[in-house]
Amino acid sequence: MNRLAQAAVLFLLGAALLHAGATDLYLRYVKAGLQPLLLASGAVLIAAAVATVWYERREAKEARQPDATAARQREAEAVRQGEHAHVHREPRVSWLLILPLLALILVAPPALGSYSATRTGTALQQPLAYPPLPTTDPLRLSVVDYAGRAVYDHGRTLTDRRIQLIGFVALDHDGTPYLVRMALNCCAADAQPVKIGLTGHIPPVLQPDTWLQITGTFTSRQVKDPVNNGPIPFIEVTAAKPVPVPHDPYDESWNT
Repeated sequence: MNRLAQAAVLFLLGAALLHAGATDLYLRYVKAGLQPLLLASGAVLIAAAVATVWYERREAKEARQPDATAARQREAEAVRQGEHAHVHREPRVSWLLILPLLALILVAPPALGSYSATRTGTALQQPLAYPPLPTTDPLRLSVVDYAGRAVYDHGRTLTDRRIQLIGFVALDHDGTPYLVRMALNCCAADAQPVKIGLTGHIPPVLQPDTWLQITGTFTSRQVKDPVNNGPIPFIEVTAAKPVPVPHDPYDESWNT
């Protein structure tokens, strides 16, 4: 792989990052807040590719116009010392850099779902504060917000409220249905589930990875996650309906 080929790979990788950052594709890899950094990275890679081509062409132009005397002196010195010129190329293994590029362009991985959720312990942590809730009915909450208030605030702000949640279905090894959202710190590689158990009027047939909008009420029931012994609160379901996969499956906005 010569320098021009390296520049081509850099350019294609930068273009792929810009494409991912300008579309919804990047949401499969990183959290939404990292979009500006992703776009900046793509721009830097393209700039590096252009600079590499420019320097390579400049060096080639200079090589076509050598100083004749200096060239003869170098040739005589090489003959005197018995040196032989060798052309050094970068190792061919560097072409493997194209593989992640092709994967980024050709394959859009699905968001993490029930398989990961049932094999990873709940990531629920105690909130720093419990902001006042709106008076809307039903009260739309994120899975993380409901779970935190149910476990650590003992449901004081949830009592006597109709609550709506959106998440995907995961079934425990004993068949217990959970409503789950994957929480990101940075990217999909560090995603961890937050789980809420479902009780009450649950649909008779639940398929893992089905996205549901749940309407229900707070219940004090809790269990321990069999994976990490973390707390899993429940919600008393009064209604449930399938919904499309959200625009950003890792972001708990209500834009589905």
